Parts: sequence; structure tokens; C-alpha cells
Amino acid sequence: MSLRESQRLPLIDLLKVIASQLIVLHHLAFYGPMADHAAPLMPQVIDWLADPARMVVQVFLVVGGYLAALSLAPDGHLRSPPRVGARLFERYLRLALPLALALLLAIAAAALARNWMAHPSVPLPPRPLQFVSHLLLAQDLIGEEALSAGIWYVSIDLQLYAALLLWLALVATLLKGSDAVRRTLPWGVVAAVAWSAVCVNRDSTWDVFAPYFFAAHGLGALAAWARGGRSARAAFALALLSVMFGLWLEWRGRLALATALAVLLWAGHAIRGRLAARASSARPVGLDALHYLGQISYATFLVHFAVCLVVNAAFTAFVQPVAWLQAVGMLLAWSGSIAAGALFHHVAEVPLMRLVSRFKAVGWGLGRRRQGAVSS
Repeated sequence: MSLRESQRLPLIDLLKVIASQLIVLHHLAFYGPMADHAAPLMPQVIDWLADPARMVVQVFLVVGGYLAALSLAPDGHLRSPPRVGARLFERYLRLALPLALALLLAIAAAALARNWMAHPSVPLPPRPLQFVSHLLLAQDLIGEEALSAGIWYVSIDLQLYAALLLWLALVATLLKGSDAVRRTLPWGVVAAVAWSAVCVNRDSTWDVFAPYFFAAHGLGALAAWARGGRSARAAFALALLSVMFGLWLEWRGRLALATALAVLLWAGHAIRGRLAARASSARPVGLDALHYLGQISYATFLVHFAVCLVVNAAFTAFVQPVAWLQAVGMLLAWSGSIAAGALFHHVAEVPLMRLVSRFKAVGWGLGRRRQGAVSS
């Protein structure tokens, strides 16, 4: 199954949509005064969104590992040696260019919000080093305060992708035979999953570094490869056992959720043919809408904080602190985040990705011409 096909699976779309929307609602409940005023109407819902709901980030980690594995080594096969520098720079651009624009929106939103309310959720004006560290996806590594909610995950995503890419490049370099490469790839990921689940993930001081998340991301990658041969399935099973042992040592609900999601993705492949048959005969309108929401999930993730910040500030300054009115404000911020995400996707994210693809094509073309010149 190609990466494009995997991204069109309703299960992948559904997980991305649920995760992105719950993150928006989590930040609405966690930041800003609207949720505090609306809490009497739905105290248990607000409490759940403010804390347990944040575990939904495991969806991003597992799905990210699944899609990265399919992109870099479909079915465990490395069709060509990975060009580490080019692939990593491409990944960085695809993450950082939309992020840069979203940060500018967040800075403008914070400047507006400071005129209407004083609240800890409103970031201070950024310092040059702080802004540059965000552009380099290194803000948490050097202890800089975040300019927007959830930005830490973008940095972690790049680190995890780089770790998987480097492992694939190492295996491709040391083992020339394709069969040997396919058999070896999963086992290094198994070791990383076990190390993370048993040791690193139990120490929260590691949560700004990729190894803290190796377990969730690695399970996603192994779930993708386990659709293939027996060796890959054995590796996936051993990784699951290592995580179970880590949970026996110390229970972590987030890691248990990641394990369940990885198994769900693996099992979802078994019904792929059935889903494809239904899609080819008559694709329900609801699946198209689901896929669209999945497409704009990253854009929604990037811009939602700016929207929620401005709506929070406006309702603090101009609306009475009545529970039902503030609840309307939360709904407005939620729906506004989706609308802003759709707009940002079309006017910013898609054009930027096209630009990256053009640079990639030009760069690879130059690389092939240089190689041809050297060989001749």
C-alpha cells in the first residue's frame, strides 16, 4: 500500500480528525478564562478536556510513525538508499514553513489579546532569540517559552523522523542486500521501543527529546511494516511485549493508549480491501468530509491557538461572565479554529508545499545530472 493510499484510509483520517479536534478543545479548556466561566454548565467535561484529553497526542505519535515508515520504507523495503540530508531538510521545510506563518499569527493575536485581558495564557512579545529558536524547532531544547500552544510537538516530530531516517540509512549502508535490509529494519526499532518504554519514558525530564516518544512512534512504524512478512510481525509482537513489561513496571495511560492505537492500525489493514471495495462502488459523502478534515488537521493545529486567544480576549472584555454566554464563546472559538485551519490550509500550507516540491524536484534533478556527469 502506498503512502497516498494509507492517508486515504478512513481510519487514518478519523484518528487525525479526532486528535486535532480534541487538541483544540483541550487548549480551550486549559488556557483562557472562557472555560473557567463555562465550567458550571459542564464541570466534568471541562475537567476531562483540561487534563486527560491531552493524551490524544499519542494519536499523532503513532500515526506519525506509521506514515513515516510507509514513506521511507514501504513494506519494509528500501527501494533506494535514503538521502539523509535532502529528506531531513524536506521534512523540516514541510513542518517549519507553515509554522513560521502560524507563529506570526500567534504573535499578532497575543498583541491584540493583551489589549483586552491580562491572563497567563497570553504570551509576552517575543525576543529575537526566542523567535529564531522556534523557527529552528529548538525552543524547548534551550528552554525558551513557547509562543503558541502545542508547538513542542512539531519539534518532536522532526526529531523522531530524523531518528528513523538515520536508522534506515545506517542499515542501508551496512547491508547491501535488500532481503537482509528488510529483515533487519524492524529490529532496531524494537530495541528503541523497548528502551523508551522500560527506561526513558518513565522519566519526564526527557520529554523534550525524541527517545521519550520512541515507544509510541516506533509502535506505529512497526504496525506499518507488520502488514508484510513474518519477521516484521514477530518484531511487532516483541515490541508490544516490551511495552507491556514497561507498563507492568510503571503504568502510564498514555503509553497504553499508544499500544492500543498501534494494534488498531495493524488490524485496520486486514479490512482495507473491504473498505476499498465499498469506496470504489459508492463513496459516502461523509468519508469525503472526514478526509478533508484530516487534510486540514495540521493547519488547524497550527492556527487554533491564535483564534482561541482572540476569542477568549474578546469575550473577557466585551461579554458578561455568564456561563452559557462563555460556553457560546468556546463553541465560536472551536468552529472558528476549524474555519481558520481550512483557510490557512488553502492560502498558505498548500502553496508552501507546492513550493517545497518544486525545490525538491530541481534539487534532485541537479543531483542526478551531477551524478551522470561524474560517471561519464
